[in-house]
Amino acid sequence: MTKKVKNPASKLAIGLAFSCISVILNIGIASEISLAKSSNSQKCDIFAYVTDTDSQGLNVRSGASTNNVIIGQIPIKETVQVIGAAGNWVQITNASNGFQGTGWVFVPKLGLTTRGYGTNGVDFYASSSQKSQKLRRIPANTPVKLLGCQGDWAQVEYQGVKGWLTKEDQCGAALTSCS
Repeated sequence: MTKKVKNPASKLAIGLAFSCISVILNIGIASEISLAKSSNSQKCDIFAYVTDTDSQGLNVRSGASTNNVIIGQIPIKETVQVIGAAGNWVQITNASNGFQGTGWVFVPKLGLTTRGYGTNGVDFYASSSQKSQKLRRIPANTPVKLLGCQGDWAQVEYQGVKGWLTKEDQCGAALTSCS
């Protein structure tokens, strides 16, 4: 037996309750979609360091979006292992200091340095293959902006040019020379 609600204020309260439940469910679904997008990332295996100068550290999020919850911070110059990429976001783990666990960070807040010590620099490729065109050489021990990754290749920007570095030519530690 169902009871009919006659009071207009009660009807309004019930309507608002259902609206709130609907919004909560929709937010949950949107978060799941965002998480699903971030889990469909490109697999990576590189190291990078934090370049974000925020005194609180680089925000680590639960997914690849600013809509996701901040789950920790990593101080500037700390090394992270990058294990995935989705758009302008990378999935990180194994921070040398600060956040412990796995999360997502905004890729423009990370960088790497070239190796090539004792040489005239490292090759910079058009794609993630040593068979692709060599765009130029980057001097040894030169900071570059990280753009993304694919496997153990790092997509970087150097002097306005976007290209790829092999794992052997990357140094993901800000405080050492990786030599």
